[in-house]
Amino acid sequence: MKTKDEELVERLMREDEVFSNAKKAHAELERQLEELEKKPFLTPQDELEIKIIKKKKLAYKDQMERILMKYR
Repeated sequence: MKTKDEELVERLMREDEVFSNAKKAHAELERQLEELEKKPFLTPQDELEIKIIKKKKLAYKDQMERILMKYR
């Protein structure tokens, strides 16, 4: 059984383009982060890239949370 938040997220994915784009961008950044973290050795450039990706992910998450709060 889905929670109210899960249902709201699904609805917003269909109806709110800004939310949908933020969710997709967040998922893509998560995929990139996972790929980088699979490396056996991280270069300083890799470590910098990880920090940048995490900051971008957080910004998208904050954006999605603000949209969710508007509809709750």
